[in-house]
Amino acid sequence: MCRSTVGPKTLLQVDGDLMAGVAASLLQAALELAPRITSRAEETETAREVSRDLLDQIKAAGFFRMFAPRSHGGLELDLPSSLPILEALGRADGSTGWIVMIAVEGTMLLTFLPRHRFDTVFAHTPDVISAGSFTLGGEAKAVENGFEVSGRWPFASGCLHAEWLLGHCVISVSGAPRMNSASGLPETRLAVVRRDQAQVVDTWRVLGLRGTGSNDFVVERLSVQSDDLIDPLFGQTSITGPLYQQLLPQFGLHIASVAIGIARHALDDTIALAKTLKRRLFALDAMIDSPVFQHDMGRADSSLRAARSVLQSCAESFWSSLCSGRELSPEQIAEPSATAVWAATTAASVVDFCYSAAGGTAVYEASPLQRHLRDIHTLTQHIGVSDGLLTRHGAALLGKNPVFGR
Repeated sequence: MCRSTVGPKTLLQVDGDLMAGVAASLLQAALELAPRITSRAEETETAREVSRDLLDQIKAAGFFRMFAPRSHGGLELDLPSSLPILEALGRADGSTGWIVMIAVEGTMLLTFLPRHRFDTVFAHTPDVISAGSFTLGGEAKAVENGFEVSGRWPFASGCLHAEWLLGHCVISVSGAPRMNSASGLPETRLAVVRRDQAQVVDTWRVLGLRGTGSNDFVVERLSVQSDDLIDPLFGQTSITGPLYQQLLPQFGLHIASVAIGIARHALDDTIALAKTLKRRLFALDAMIDSPVFQHDMGRADSSLRAARSVLQSCAESFWSSLCSGRELSPEQIAEPSATAVWAATTAASVVDFCYSAAGGTAVYEASPLQRHLRDIHTLTQHIGVSDGLLTRHGAALLGKNPVFGR
């Protein structure tokens, strides 16, 4: 949290103490709701979306307002405090943790709306739920009174229960992309549209994170005002504060926290399985008595705790840099994303161990370990924890221009 460490308590310190209390309450709420989320994980996966009544419980607990600004009734929770909460929800169920994460990140993206437009969207509640896709699947054609948007976007997690959808578009003028004079690349924007202005296409039949309802959505020749086209990559937010700066590095840390939650649940389930005195075929000892299994369990737990610790440390360092108000160096910007890649990859390796250790019982759909395996390897396909971000970090460390994806 942004707070001073010297002298008598300042207003900033008091504010930080209040936020610490809010974060503790929200984490406790996540831990209390977790058994209900876990008990319905199979139902969530089968339905391919989180049920409405469970969503209502999640909303009532305050999770959807986690990153909404306090000026609009939100909690505006700081980055480091949010990670254990997202981890706890991901530990309860990967899909449920994921859709909460996407919704609250959507709130952060909406701060790029002009202030008067943001005020309208958040006029009645801070629990605004949005979904969207950074896939460049649309075109925003300049017309006389604004823009005409058409496109199809995949991976819109939570779009079935969202109120707003965000689709990434190329800006075009007279049939050609409008070029950015500085970068030489086509200009792009996220078009913000109401859910009832789009068609959701049922495409989410996938390996893992099946309960996220990450379907495609389609918009055809929709009239959109310029105020509803936002630029989260190069634009300015209408809400001040460190939480609404440098969003993409923060998003990577969020994803990795959900990954660590999934891996922790996999370890929980593997320990529970071992305590049933399960014995692998032809093995001399039960799993729980095998020195090899004990060794591998110790390594897996240590690896996951290390990943969690490094992730939290990185979040605290990055948050401190954001709070400083100073311009961040390329290294400072690239480091959180690289840390998130490493943490998510480590979490995946822990789940791999758990699945392998369980033997034949893990291959059945009824096994939660199978779901954890599918969930974690779907999560690691996300661009926010892609391997190219390590290259980007390495380039920054070497004083090179950090080009995304190389």
